[in-house]
Amino acid sequence: MSRIFRALLVVLVLGSCGEREGTAPRNLDNACAILTERPQYVSAFRAAKRNWGVEPHVLMAMIYQESKFISNNRTPHQYALGVIPMGRQSSAFGYSQALDGTWREYQRAEGGMGARRDDIRDSADFMGWYMTQTTEDTGIPLNDTRNQYLAYHEGRTGYLRGTYRAKSWLVRIAGEVADRSTMYQQQLTRCRAARF
Repeated sequence: MSRIFRALLVVLVLGSCGEREGTAPRNLDNACAILTERPQYVSAFRAAKRNWGVEPHVLMAMIYQESKFISNNRTPHQYALGVIPMGRQSSAFGYSQALDGTWREYQRAEGGMGARRDDIRDSADFMGWYMTQTTEDTGIPLNDTRNQYLAYHEGRTGYLRGTYRAKSWLVRIAGEVADRSTMYQQQLTRCRAARF
């Protein structure tokens, strides 16, 4: 075997090992499996709970809905005439799908300029910060996953105006996020990996 072929084989084998950048955990319907596969999530959710009071199961359900735990998730491209790329639907990026402007606001207020949307710790902290602001501005409790999600999706001003009421699909999704939060909460009570 030539040296080049052996080197390529080694690169392929090593590249297939471990977590690939941007990939989702294997079992998204099991909170314990997620935390066992990605132990760095435990410390991220623990820090967000300590800093902002947001429960891990609430964060996990919202992250699932926003990005399916894919660190570099982006909105799809838009196309003119079905083939001409026109850019993305929005600037949403990362675990939290935070928009550029909202992320910059967080960086100035809390996260520092080095905070990254594709880092689980920064994203969980961002979501905790945002949800705490939502509680202050709207009165939605931190553990009200359904309404926190509606305010996260529509923005606090949109939530207060009730823009979600004209979006039956969004109200349905918010209910699914709340159900997932309850499911994750029940799973985490029995999970060794979760030490919150």
